[in-house]
Amino acid sequence: MMRDKIGWPSHGGEAAPLLLRHGLPRDLPLLDFSANLNPLGSPAWLAEQLMNALAGVERYPDPTYRRACEAIAEAEGVTPEEVLLTNGGAEAIFLASALHARRRAVIVQPTFSEYARACGQYGLSVSSLELGGEGFELDEREAQRAMAHCEVLFLCRPNNPTGTLVPQLVVERLLAVGLKHGSTLVIDEAFIDFVVPDERLTPLLACYPNLVLLRSLTKYYAIPGLRLGYLLGSADNVACLRELQMPWSVNHLAASLPPFLLADQEFPARTHRWFGAEQPWLQDRLSAVGLRVVPSRTNFFLVQPAAGPGGTDFLFEFLLRSGILARHTRNFPGLEGEWLRLALRDSAENAQLVSVLKEWQDNRERT
Repeated sequence: MMRDKIGWPSHGGEAAPLLLRHGLPRDLPLLDFSANLNPLGSPAWLAEQLMNALAGVERYPDPTYRRACEAIAEAEGVTPEEVLLTNGGAEAIFLASALHARRRAVIVQPTFSEYARACGQYGLSVSSLELGGEGFELDEREAQRAMAHCEVLFLCRPNNPTGTLVPQLVVERLLAVGLKHGSTLVIDEAFIDFVVPDERLTPLLACYPNLVLLRSLTKYYAIPGLRLGYLLGSADNVACLRELQMPWSVNHLAASLPPFLLADQEFPARTHRWFGAEQPWLQDRLSAVGLRVVPSRTNFFLVQPAAGPGGTDFLFEFLLRSGILARHTRNFPGLEGEWLRLALRDSAENAQLVSVLKEWQDNRERT
């Protein structure tokens, strides 16, 4: 069959191959629950600021991105020497892998596919540590054993796609093991800005030079097209990473934004008000329509149909034909397509998702 020859996309937000795969019109209107961006959109002042910054495109950016790094350092409580501006979170992942090229890596799975891809790019030998149990929990004893036998361990916190958050005390104990054995803990905190109350790990940098934190500004501020992120680590690690980074990897328009993004107090306050009400509401509704829902600390949910007629593939196609694009999990090791990830969107769109899921539930009960 034609649809069997059409691959599944590697990331969210890619509707075209999925519509083709299921024989649907490419212009079918869809609500995109597959891309986990802030549904409130970018800050209201962003377009004007980008227009103001256009004059600078006639010059090369400052290769050190001094103003951006100083703004990030002030917001994070670190020194500018501990900050590296990157072309989105993806470049930060690849740089962290380059720092440990041709060594041994462990990746906590299931998780974002780019860690494995980056490790492959730089010749790291990779093994996996699986999250376990119904809540996809980290086995701390196994994680400590992994830290003692590798040079670098990659951990996503909160994890994509499970939405789960490894406690800070567990992280500290892993770092202590890493210090003893000369291993680094790379933690991707791309979604940490959605976590309330704040549980970012920045204060640990003062005690643990083997900690590298990766951050993305594209998810929270809904600017994925601008590709903007940063990396935090010891001054020595950041200096090494800067040598590995391609010159001028961040364009002028993106690099101009951190001072303004991080000075905006109204945007995170509005986001947290919305998140505090909408996230638990949707989590409860997803459970009520017969889905197994992994309790999430961030802006997306990992869900699975309960036992009964039809399965995950049926649910995915039912949603797609109803105008809802979910994120498949066929490229997450350990999930193998048996789960779906659903992002949190605005109230009206979340209500529409729940309405479609109730139709799906009624359909299952009649079958």
